[in-house]
Amino acid sequence: MDEENKMVKKVKRLLRRLGYPRWLHHFGPKKYEFWQHFVALLVRFFCRLSYRRVRRLFDLLGMVCPSKSALHNTAKKLSSAFWQRVLKATSGSHYLVAIDSTGFSRTNPSYHYLRRIDGKMPKIPIKLSTAFDTNKKKFCAAKIRVLPAHDIKDAKFLLFHSGPKIAVADKGYNAEHLFRFAAENNMQLMVPSKSNAKRGFYRKKAQEKFRLRTYHRRELVESGNSSIKRCYGSSVSSRKARTIRTEVYGRLACHNLFGWLFRLSGQSHIN
Repeated sequence: MDEENKMVKKVKRLLRRLGYPRWLHHFGPKKYEFWQHFVALLVRFFCRLSYRRVRRLFDLLGMVCPSKSALHNTAKKLSSAFWQRVLKATSGSHYLVAIDSTGFSRTNPSYHYLRRIDGKMPKIPIKLSTAFDTNKKKFCAAKIRVLPAHDIKDAKFLLFHSGPKIAVADKGYNAEHLFRFAAENNMQLMVPSKSNAKRGFYRKKAQEKFRLRTYHRRELVESGNSSIKRCYGSSVSSRKARTIRTEVYGRLACHNLFGWLFRLSGQSHIN
């Protein structure tokens, strides 16, 4: 029960730091406080459960939990700005950040039925771009898209919300406008050069300060993305864009908040 109290205290302290009210809706019913909704959602993401099974689990443990529909409505109300503040509050300040993207499938299909239909794998429409602190091993910013898009579209958003001193990324982020954005915001962007892209004042200036040893820190963001999929699943069960956003952001928040559970159990959160 002490570990559960620690989790509740951690969530309450986080919501106080974010300045959120006691109830999420001012004119709604005052039966459950916002922290009770938020704890139930985090448990759902951490244990990979549905809304209904989370309610049943809390009932078995003798804990107060909102209804299935109430949790679903709360998941739809939480905006991306809220989750960005959660990631920022749980990761702190950053010096060296690695940027990369990964994909999630909408469902976890059966390979037996895939072979019976046409043998083709379904597309991965959900794209997650993350900024990963390589020192603290935490996610400091993220951007979710429900349709395929190029990695460079979310790069400025990640750099702006993470605010690092140094950022590393792969060749997909080699663009003159991104180097200009980093220089104007006092950031050092380390991206390897491309054979077909050699022009640009800011690109040449960044290549002079490129360090291969620092660039290899980028491998940690791939380990972080792999850790999210191994611990919390590589597919999402939500259907709407709002609930998909909450589900993916919730997994990143669980990674930042509950990493101490893996240290207590003697396991490494990231290989």
